[in-house]
Amino acid sequence: MLLAAMSSCSDLPAPTTPAPAAQPTPTPEPSTTPTPAAASDGELPRGGRQIFPKYQLVGYVGMPGSPSLGPLDSNLEAKAARLEKLSKSYAAGRTPQPVMELIAVVANGHPGKDGKYRTRISDADIQNYLTVARKHRMLLLLDVQPGRAKIVDEVKRLERWLDEPDVGLAFDPEWAVGPTQVPGRVFGHTSGAELSVIAAYLSTLVTKNKLPEKVFVFHQLSVRILTNERALKPHPGVVTIKSVDGIGHRTDKETTWRKLTPTLPPGIHAGFKLFYQEDTRHGPLMTPTQVLSLKPRPEYVVYE
Repeated sequence: MLLAAMSSCSDLPAPTTPAPAAQPTPTPEPSTTPTPAAASDGELPRGGRQIFPKYQLVGYVGMPGSPSLGPLDSNLEAKAARLEKLSKSYAAGRTPQPVMELIAVVANGHPGKDGKYRTRISDADIQNYLTVARKHRMLLLLDVQPGRAKIVDEVKRLERWLDEPDVGLAFDPEWAVGPTQVPGRVFGHTSGAELSVIAAYLSTLVTKNKLPEKVFVFHQLSVRILTNERALKPHPGVVTIKSVDGIGHRTDKETTWRKLTPTLPPGIHAGFKLFYQEDTRHGPLMTPTQVLSLKPRPEYVVYE
């Protein structure tokens, strides 16, 4: 989620503000040491092979050199320390599991060289974020905003990273537009069937590589972004989470939450996004206690 114009109200007209021409810049703090190894015995960073109900996921989102897109733009060691502290405030009887959600493919308002209206960050940047995540025993999620590119193609391109036991996937379908559309000028969309194809692909990686459960997050801002949600089926080894990305005052965010989580498909978990900039223009940021009081309980809480 990049634009405040993508409002929390699901019945608003499509946005007219073009998507920002976000250009990844070199990571401010390149790693000079080898990437730490993943947890031994094919386990999750903090032990075990299953995400829920043991863990409460709490994340920061961002990309190198783009502070407007979330906290993970630079100073990753300091941000990891902040995230660790924040995650503990969400424990509420579970084990905190911090998550770094890295925007690996960002939608643009311009076509780019291949006309796909998206930019991919470098493997070197992904490697650097994975190094920091592993040092602090955090999960890394690779977030994809595909623009006009096919989401499945963009996901499969990341397979070398998704083969790792501590790397999952996030998908922002509001930035998945048609062949004549421009991100930010219209809402993108996806379907339950398309999400199920992605989850099935991740399931094959889990089986092939004997991995622990792999997290798959899809972000949803409004009702119109996702059709036929019931076609999204559970897949072995994949923990699918719907992150509700409503923006604004607490009452607006809770209204969006109720619209998008009246009944979740079997096996789908709930997530919730908070925006440091957009939300606080309308009032104080929701507290962990307020977030955890939502029904169903958000099992992944992410800050942008």
